[in-house]
Amino acid sequence: MKRKVFNKIYINLLIITCCSLYNYAVAQTPAFYDDIQAFKKQDSISMPPKNAILFVGSSSFTNWKDVQEYFPAYKIINRGFGGSTLLDVIRYANDIIIPYHPKQIVIYCGENDLAYSDTVTASQVYQRFLLLFNIIRKSNPTVPIAFVSLKPSPSRKHLWPKMVKVNQLIKNYLGAKKKTAFIDVYSKMFNKDGTVMQDIFIEDNLHMNAKGYHIWQKTIEPCLVK
Repeated sequence: MKRKVFNKIYINLLIITCCSLYNYAVAQTPAFYDDIQAFKKQDSISMPPKNAILFVGSSSFTNWKDVQEYFPAYKIINRGFGGSTLLDVIRYANDIIIPYHPKQIVIYCGENDLAYSDTVTASQVYQRFLLLFNIIRKSNPTVPIAFVSLKPSPSRKHLWPKMVKVNQLIKNYLGAKKKTAFIDVYSKMFNKDGTVMQDIFIEDNLHMNAKGYHIWQKTIEPCLVK
């Protein structure tokens, strides 16, 4: 009888310990870990070719599921993930940027950096971009890098002044660097009367529909490396 009670207590303690360890492991898992692991699993099955054009950044790229169809003359690798920030892209640079040896890297990120915290300034987002830029250039000093400007999402209208400042800071920086491009989609998403186009966004007024992506296609394609 005593042995059965002891075994029951031991099993319960073991279950509690395992649950505690699991919860601790989950708590220690960095943001978007599962997304990155999914990319790595995909690569283990079929590694993308070298010298492709790498799109990396946040959900505006993630949701561009058919991006390859927009640029049929180019080989595109899409590594946009979730609602990532520049800090997230920096964290996973060795997983989703460096291994592909791309012939060009196109970045869309920074919008979430501003949206997730009211205390984050345009200058801080700019500094994060510089860190990512230098990480990439340290690995490959000659790879062309293009930055797609932050877009004027209607749901984040209160952030537009910060976005404009981020865009200008990055544009000025890239203007003094070789093999770079600043791609201005921001100004292309307004009507002639100065109002933002409403019909290029889905219901959340944050992400774009096909009409919005066609604007991006026309603006991005001239900047892609042949």
